[in-house]
Amino acid sequence: MASDRSNSDDFTTPLKRLLLAVLVIVLLGIFLLWRIDSPRMERFRAQVIDRVVPNMDWAMAPVTGTIKLVRDVQSYKRLGQQNDELRRELRQMTAWKEAALQLEQENARLRDLNNVRLDPRLTYITAVVLADSGSPFRQSALINVGSRDGIVDGWATMDGIGLVGRVSGVGRNTSRVILLTDATSRIPAEIQPSGQRALIAGDNTAAPPIDFLENPDLVRPGDRIVTTGDGEVFPPGLLIGQVAEDPGGRLRVRLAADYERLEFLRVLRDHGARRVSNPSGLILPEDLPDSAPPEPAPVEAPASDG
Repeated sequence: MASDRSNSDDFTTPLKRLLLAVLVIVLLGIFLLWRIDSPRMERFRAQVIDRVVPNMDWAMAPVTGTIKLVRDVQSYKRLGQQNDELRRELRQMTAWKEAALQLEQENARLRDLNNVRLDPRLTYITAVVLADSGSPFRQSALINVGSRDGIVDGWATMDGIGLVGRVSGVGRNTSRVILLTDATSRIPAEIQPSGQRALIAGDNTAAPPIDFLENPDLVRPGDRIVTTGDGEVFPPGLLIGQVAEDPGGRLRVRLAADYERLEFLRVLRDHGARRVSNPSGLILPEDLPDSAPPEPAPVEAPASDG
């Protein structure tokens, strides 16, 4: 048995070496054949490729099938993830729908309980914001309503939620609105629920400071700020915003109006308000009488003894 095994090893070893040498020679010949740069060899290589490559589809079939299978598995995985995400969104939408129905019912009950009648004199006209100042030193906006629409200087403007500013400058087709954040803006305000009176003074920042507060200890961050109607320029009760405190400890206003997206404004037609004929009329006292004040009587000199 040992002799038979040794004979077979002596026979297979030279055969392996011969096959390896033949394979190396064939590969070297193919390499040299493919490296020869001549038109005849180029045509020969093209004929070989045309003969061999189309007939190699059977060899690539397993690879192609494997790639398709992997892609199908990945696609099914993505479909499963999208299906789970849609289920979560559907559950959220169901919860939101229930909350919306409850809010609608609560709103209907509150409307029945709050039988509030608004002042018929306080109407509004909706205007489109054409442009803003775009300057850090001037906070204003241009709207597309003017004197032809009955706009008057001093009327308040809102974005539907909070106070934005007042009309200052009226043309025939356009008007200029001074925003609450402008440095020239001064608005009398009331802080609820404490009832403290204050002055909202613009300083060209997004959060105007609160000045001339009567008792700061009664004011807390989050309190509502509304107009008082003092000066008969702004109607009372218009929402300005909420009290906030900056890092320095100063009380400021977190405005309720969205100043980042001012597209439409409501100009409040307050026909009961005092008409402002000039900007100085907002701060000057009532008109003085035409007649001048009487001059003081001259002091008579005392009579002499003589």
